Amino acid sequence: MIERIWSGRSWSYIALLPLSALYGLISGLRRLSYKLGLSRSWKAPVPVVVVGNLTAGGNGKTPVVIWLVEQLQQKGYRVGVVSRGYGGKSENYPLLVTDEVTTAQAGDEPVLIRRRTGAPVAVAPKRAEAIKALLAHTPVDIVITDDGLQHYALQRDYEIVVIDGVRRFGNGCWLPAGPMRELSGRLNTVNSIIVNGGTPQSGELPMILKGEWVVNLLTGEMRKVTDIPNGVAMAGIGHPPRFFATLQQLGTSLQKTHAFADHQSYEKSQLLALANSNQNLLMTEKDAVKCFQFAQPNWWYLPVYAHLPEEEGQKVLNEIRALLPELSMYK
Repeated sequence: MIERIWSGRSWSYIALLPLSALYGLISGLRRLSYKLGLSRSWKAPVPVVVVGNLTAGGNGKTPVVIWLVEQLQQKGYRVGVVSRGYGGKSENYPLLVTDEVTTAQAGDEPVLIRRRTGAPVAVAPKRAEAIKALLAHTPVDIVITDDGLQHYALQRDYEIVVIDGVRRFGNGCWLPAGPMRELSGRLNTVNSIIVNGGTPQSGELPMILKGEWVVNLLTGEMRKVTDIPNGVAMAGIGHPPRFFATLQQLGTSLQKTHAFADHQSYEKSQLLALANSNQNLLMTEKDAVKCFQFAQPNWWYLPVYAHLPEEEGQKVLNEIRALLPELSMYK
């Protein structure tokens, strides 16, 4: 229902416009307060890059964070990541994400980023506290914040906005009548705009998510996704149909699909009911990090990787590296 409203296919959003106007007023006044210096913001001693979005729901932001971390690591930079840790609940903040920290504590995305990149990751509702904990724990040259475009209590040196190229901005309204956290005019103030799929507009960088091999949750075995028969797909992400479409584009014939809420937590019995012993359960990597402890032999996840055109991607990296002149010795 909410997808129909936000996409503009339903006129029900009109009843929510007063709440949207209130949301826009409050968020606008909050941003103005930071801009005028009435509210205090914190400047980190190292450059901060924000990878965020203007809309609620999944846009492909975390794969961009991973791409950026890996690209900078390959150049010799020590990269740290901070996150709000949405979906997790820790007894204490800030929380440093180690191999022992669970998704129930840190949220799924911080654990995924840590597993994929090996970068130090810290989680806290106040991202300044996460950065301070990160710097106290390990030296880093630059910090990437996963989400947080609207977290103006933290000053930033570079902003990247990720857009779902298919859904874009829906009906263009503020929450809750539409999907917008900030209106599209905010794009005029950011450094880079990356569009996940669809057709990019002028000034936007195209990106596609690629994945071909699935990984067995229990054994770590890798197979081509087309070699997995009798597939049943599940996804608890911002936009599950994107994952199902990806599997089908890769040549997978799906017997069933199951969509869950974003950041959904799972129980073993819940997932056992989705696929029998003759079927294979296919999930996203974001879902997989919550299921390793009770994984079954027929459960597989599909890692995806962000791919940007070489020239455009290098331009973004060069602009970010320019924030770090003291590291010009690195290749």
